[in-house]
Amino acid sequence: MKATIDWGGNVKFSALTETGHTIVMDGAPKHGGNNEGARPMELLLVGMGGCTGFDVVGILKKARAELDSLQIQLEAERADATPAVFTTIHVHFVLTGKGLKTELVERAINLSAEKYCSASIMLGQTADITHSFEIVEADAA
Repeated sequence: MKATIDWGGNVKFSALTETGHTIVMDGAPKHGGNNEGARPMELLLVGMGGCTGFDVVGILKKARAELDSLQIQLEAERADATPAVFTTIHVHFVLTGKGLKTELVERAINLSAEKYCSASIMLGQTADITHSFEIVEADAA
C-alpha cells in the first residue's frame, strides 16, 4: 500500500492514495489551520469504522441476512498527554433489515473485532474498544 502526501501550507495536507482518491487534512484555526479538511486522528477513527463495517456487512451477506442499511456511530477519547493516542473507542452499530438475528449480528461484530479488522486490532493496542448494537426491523413493503 502506498500514498503520497503534499503539504498545502500552514497545517493543510492533501493525500493521494494508491487507488487514486484524494483526502484533504487540515487543522483547526487555533492550530494554524483553516478547517478545510478532516483531522488525521479523525481519519484513523473513521478508517477503523469503515474497516469493521466492511467486515460486518461481508459476514452478514455470507450468512444471507437481509441487511438494508448499516450505520456505525463512533465515539473516542484521547489521552491528555502527548502522544494523544486514543484511550477509549466505542463503536455502536445500527442495523436495519428483515428478520436480523441478534446472535448473528453479535457474531459478525465479534469476528470483526477479534479476527478480521486490522484497524481495530491495531488501535486496540492503546485503546479500550467496546461495541454495542441495535437492530431495527425494516418496514414490510
